[in-house]
Amino acid sequence: MKIPTRYKMGFGTFILAMIVLFDRILISVAKDPVSETLALSDKQMGWVLSIFALGYALFQTPSGMLADRFGARRVLTAVVTLWSIFTALTGAAWNFVSLLFIRFVFGIGEAGAFPSMAQTIYKWIPVKERGIVHGINFSGGRIGAAIALPIVAWLIEISSWQATFVILGLVGVVWGIIWYWWFRDDPQDHTGISAEELEIIGKNTLEEKVTPGSLSFAKLFGSKTMWLTMGQYFCSNFTFFFCLTWLFPHLKAKYNLDAVEAGFYSSAPLLFGALGNWFSGWWVDYIYKQGKLTLSRKLPAITGFSLAAIGVIGSVYMQEVSGAIVFISLAVFGADMTLSPSWATCVDIGRQHSGTVSGTMNMAGNLGSFFTALAFPYMLAATGSDQPFFFLTAGLNLLAIPMWLALNNQKALDLQKTTSGL
Repeated sequence: MKIPTRYKMGFGTFILAMIVLFDRILISVAKDPVSETLALSDKQMGWVLSIFALGYALFQTPSGMLADRFGARRVLTAVVTLWSIFTALTGAAWNFVSLLFIRFVFGIGEAGAFPSMAQTIYKWIPVKERGIVHGINFSGGRIGAAIALPIVAWLIEISSWQATFVILGLVGVVWGIIWYWWFRDDPQDHTGISAEELEIIGKNTLEEKVTPGSLSFAKLFGSKTMWLTMGQYFCSNFTFFFCLTWLFPHLKAKYNLDAVEAGFYSSAPLLFGALGNWFSGWWVDYIYKQGKLTLSRKLPAITGFSLAAIGVIGSVYMQEVSGAIVFISLAVFGADMTLSPSWATCVDIGRQHSGTVSGTMNMAGNLGSFFTALAFPYMLAATGSDQPFFFLTAGLNLLAIPMWLALNNQKALDLQKTTSGL
């Protein structure tokens, strides 16, 4: 049986999501050797970890606009090449300032990944399949990060942290070349797609066939729905980004683990995150097929935030590493349940501006990531305990629940600039 071309496209973005998180988590695993080589304190490393999230956050909306205007074929090729080059250049950093600059530009490059994927889903994937496709894509990131933790720790031990960054940078360049050769922005331009599949894609969409006009930022940032979408995603990323930055060094130091042990323990929550994405993606589509569009977004997200809060609180009271990992895994499972409904909502309300809307939501989410990477070391230094950080994280998860209750995804945002608009 022939595999539908849209599924092959989804496999390509799944692999890209693996590369995104593989490259992103590398700096966390390499924290100790990088700190020793460049003589960096934990607070300085907090800035190194967070500066990526700042660059990533600030360029989400511009990247989404580029994907909407120029298409995901060119934009993804360009941004993957950019961040892969700066992944490799991380190994050439010689001091704190050079490392900050390299990681900031690395964040700018990665900013284009998921908004561009949202644009491919808008063009290629029927509405009834979008939940599971979003879930599969984000699970790729979690699987990539989980695989990276022990493998990167091993690579660093047998070679060097500098060489490891170069190796992973080359992987991204190869993906970019293949993507540009194979992918087309419009499914009708792809020689491998059948007329039957084009009909399936065309008949099962919510969007109007219109060309994006000039976008009004006043309308974008004046929308209550947009702010609610951004706020809940800030809370979600605050939880997850801890796993990409401080979980590995936290477990290694708190439970006296060696690097490979810490890598295996740190990978478990990420694998549960992948499961959370798959389950939530399936659940979103299942509820949608019952004719309940709003519930298909809200129920998985609210359930996910509830589980995340329970998991974070439970981890605080665990004295053994295995118990802590069980509850952190529950928290990440819940936090990742929020991703598929969040990105599906962006496509619901963004339509032809899906890249811009999803990029704006992701901008807010990664401001949450920026504050996570700084909050953990600074709160630990100020209080001498990790508990205040975890209580703050749980509180943000609970805060996201009323945001979802108030969010309306039934109506597309009117973002077109009018003659009298700004």
